[in-house]
Amino acid sequence: MKVAMLTGGGDCPGLNAVMRAVTRKAVRHHGDEVVGFRDGWRGVLEADVMDLSVDTFRGTLPRGGTVLGSSRTNPFKVDGGVEACKEALGDLGIDALVAIGGEDTLGVAHKLAELGVRVVGVPKTIDNDLSGTELTFGFDTAVSIATEAIDRLHTTAESHDRVMVVEVMGRHAGHIAVWSGIAGGATYVLIPEVPFDIDEVCDALRRRHAAGRYASIVVVSEGATPTEGTIQVAADEVDEFGHVRLGGIGSTVADEIKQRTGFDTRVTILGHVQRGGTPTAYDRVLATRFGVAAIEAVHDEAWGTMVALQGGEIVRVSLAEAVGTLKLVDPSLYEVAQVFFAG
Repeated sequence: MKVAMLTGGGDCPGLNAVMRAVTRKAVRHHGDEVVGFRDGWRGVLEADVMDLSVDTFRGTLPRGGTVLGSSRTNPFKVDGGVEACKEALGDLGIDALVAIGGEDTLGVAHKLAELGVRVVGVPKTIDNDLSGTELTFGFDTAVSIATEAIDRLHTTAESHDRVMVVEVMGRHAGHIAVWSGIAGGATYVLIPEVPFDIDEVCDALRRRHAAGRYASIVVVSEGATPTEGTIQVAADEVDEFGHVRLGGIGSTVADEIKQRTGFDTRVTILGHVQRGGTPTAYDRVLATRFGVAAIEAVHDEAWGTMVALQGGEIVRVSLAEAVGTLKLVDPSLYEVAQVFFAG
């Protein structure tokens, strides 16, 4: 069998671990030929492939990023894109495609599967917002990096009696913010699921400072939005999937806090630091399990499915379920974070 892989969307720690596992299982156990499309769906559109082997992935287990490259290309937004993809897969003799990505990449995979393309998905997003799976690889790494940053910012905040605003990733879901906020002892956590009132945030900070605790950490998801009419937020450009290119809400929140309270307030935007570098041990193991399960799904001809983590076990769910709705923060978990707001 000739199996192709692609990595789409933002890069993520653990991508190479997935592909390493797919390739090792495919070549050594099934005698498959493995190739990779460069730069996500762009590579499929342009039939841009590279041969892959066990040797290709030697030494890549601890390596971040993706050896195949990635992009946010959407074939359904390109004239003739779908036909070009199907033609490329046919011309190259691809028997199965393993698509590794998040909501957008797997959304394309789902649509192609409905058109007869033999595809299996692997969930990849540091935002952890894909339905059908309890966790996605890369999330643990992002939370660990954000938590370490918060730990470090506590010390400088305490040294200078400052409010430190930390902006983390999370377009539609605040999983990284909530997990790192709880782990890092944040004073307040702002997430996309719950519009925030900046006056409430400032009141909480005033109460904290009145009690003699002058150093505060406010963690903000990049997709957090203020209650309508409270803060003016500028509109931004969108990508090929219609998503606003986010980043900057942390600076807005910091400015508002400083203006309203007079507290010395600084902002740290972690940005791509969260998705770069070495994956944690947990993400390496989860990515490896996903990769092995993906090639098993290919040989079981479980087309249109995605491998997922449920109850500690690797299972298969339909791509339709995975991309149908976003997995948002459980309100009960956010309530745990709220116990410590302004504490």
